[in-house]
Amino acid sequence: MGASLLRLHFHDCFVNGCDGSLLLDSTPAFETEKNARGNLNSVRGFEVVDQIKAEVDRACGRPTVSCADILAVAARDSVVALGGPTWRVRLGRRDSTTASRALADSVLPSASMDLPALIENFKKQGLNRIYNATNIDPAFANERRATCPRTGGNSNLAPFDPTPAKFDTAYFKNLVKQRGLLTSDQALFNGGSTDQLVKTYSSNPNAFWHDFAKSMIKMGNIKPSTGNQGQIRVNCRKAN
Repeated sequence: MGASLLRLHFHDCFVNGCDGSLLLDSTPAFETEKNARGNLNSVRGFEVVDQIKAEVDRACGRPTVSCADILAVAARDSVVALGGPTWRVRLGRRDSTTASRALADSVLPSASMDLPALIENFKKQGLNRIYNATNIDPAFANERRATCPRTGGNSNLAPFDPTPAKFDTAYFKNLVKQRGLLTSDQALFNGGSTDQLVKTYSSNPNAFWHDFAKSMIKMGNIKPSTGNQGQIRVNCRKAN
């Protein structure tokens, strides 16, 4: 669940800033971002966010902390709980009153993106300090095909890396071995400008932790609504 909460914060921030819009259910006025291609049947953890919101409001006596801030703090605390680094989360984000599936479809990065497309996608969010067909190890490909046939099914589950419940550098070690699961994964180590960074992270966890924490702070500051903008939602799933 920790990785899912981290992903919620990521996908929330990329669509019109860190404003909790991903948490909103559909209304007659708009379709939820949960139905966007990058989110449908893959983002999860909404019930956990609801539980956190209820506990925070109970402790504060009234709705004081925004759903957007809850996502930011939950992402940080999830990484820490999985053995990763911590960072200082700036608070004060306000919640949006609307959402846009169309915008989510247009801005969320795709699992099929190559390196130039990924870099351009992140640049559009102001995240420009990140250091063609996937090149995947044949044995690993055969292993995954056996576990995950084209017909799919809920029983055909496999982790993205060997340590799904631990925040570590196994992801980068797999990339060096040509065992990236998605095109957008292996694109980071495929003869391009990020190869050296992948090698560094695969052998130096402290370097990855340091850069990851700095990147999370930067992502959490993407176009936040503050002051009198937006609102503090009573229910994260709908506007007040």
